[in-house]
Amino acid sequence: MATLTMPPAVPVFPLSMFGPVHVGMDEYADQVHVNLAEKNMLVGGEPGGGKSAALNLITAHGALSGDCRLVLVDGKQVELGMWRDCATEFVGPSITDALGCARWLQADIMNKRYDELLAAGLRKVTCGMGWDIYLVIIDEYAYFSATVGTKTQQGEYAALTRDLVARGRAAGVIVLLATQRPSHQVIDPSLRDLFAYRWAFRSTTDSSSDTILGHGWAGQGYSAATIDPLARGVSWLLSETGVPRRVKTAYLTDDHIKHLAAYAAQLRRKEARP
Repeated sequence: MATLTMPPAVPVFPLSMFGPVHVGMDEYADQVHVNLAEKNMLVGGEPGGGKSAALNLITAHGALSGDCRLVLVDGKQVELGMWRDCATEFVGPSITDALGCARWLQADIMNKRYDELLAAGLRKVTCGMGWDIYLVIIDEYAYFSATVGTKTQQGEYAALTRDLVARGRAAGVIVLLATQRPSHQVIDPSLRDLFAYRWAFRSTTDSSSDTILGHGWAGQGYSAATIDPLARGVSWLLSETGVPRRVKTAYLTDDHIKHLAAYAAQLRRKEARP
């Protein structure tokens, strides 16, 4: 009797950047998802509030998506460092490297993609085209825009980031920017207003909360300053079409991240810049 030989398992990416990204649960126990294929996100809040958990959740989704190229910019290195083997580009606390990465994204990815879209008679990247989403996650944005380097370098980095946020979506370049308090000294208000998703974790004042969510929300009862300091991961999430939604962020432990990052690294070949 012939023995049936099963073919070897083929690694398959379980997720897609064109699908919903799970981020947690709301106060009614409903699952909360965001759609990042065409929307940028701003994340803010005081240290210990849960920003890192949020960033790692979205990074995990990108790492496990076969149609995603991760570009990770981390001023501390350690928040996103465990995903570096899954990333097309990983930048640590170097303003020179951060500028080089932003210039590359602008000129070699975004602008070239728009040339190709124009030639093909298309207006944006869609799921059926087979083009990857470039998910650009910038942690500790203030480190690059207001702390390290010269004023000229900081200004150039801020300008490049604004261009990526303003023009990148239709080209499949999506920016997730995180900072403790996105005040005007750290992030220009004209850039802040371009983010479709605003995610506010625990803040010290109503003013700080409004800086993240947008002016006036604290006065309507949506203030991250009212979040219990011990309630880590509780936040307000605002989309471009609704009101803030109270969310308890899902949480990945360091062990979870290590295992997921190792699995994702196996699924993808370490990629250099195309």
